[in-house]
Amino acid sequence: MRTLRTLSAVLAVVALSACTAAKPGWTYAPAPSPTPLPSVVPSGSAPPPSASASASASAPGSPSASASASASASAGAGIVLELEAEDIAFNTATLAAPADQRFQIDFKNNDPGIPHNVEVKDASGASPLKGDIITGVAEMVYDVPALAAGQYTFLCIVHPTMTGTLTAG
Repeated sequence: MRTLRTLSAVLAVVALSACTAAKPGWTYAPAPSPTPLPSVVPSGSAPPPSASASASASAPGSPSASASASASASAGAGIVLELEAEDIAFNTATLAAPADQRFQIDFKNNDPGIPHNVEVKDASGASPLKGDIITGVAEMVYDVPALAAGQYTFLCIVHPTMTGTLTAG
């Protein structure tokens, strides 16, 4: 009986030391994202020449909101239109951009955990811009090709009630 106790104690010590000394033979790696994530541009810095992304927040809007989106010039980027989504609505129903000139839309998705994007369609339904979907809270800078003078619809393809009018002129 004494030998059995001694043997049990020795086995317990060996098992315990093996557990604490050995490193696991595996590591955890999360599953890859089904869609590539956009690169992030820190707030306050200029987006790269072929800008595709960044992250931030602001006011909710409604389809009856007027053109509160601002156009501003940024070094090397040209015209930048500001557009935000919050409470599953854009903060403005109208945007204005110069005709026949490339510009950018700095889109801020302020809805935590909710995906949004910006798509621009012409009267025929063609899309000169179909922006990547981003899940909020995040920011994306979309490069928009030069548009001929006229009116375009901008929308979120995830939420069909999120629409507005972009006037190029």
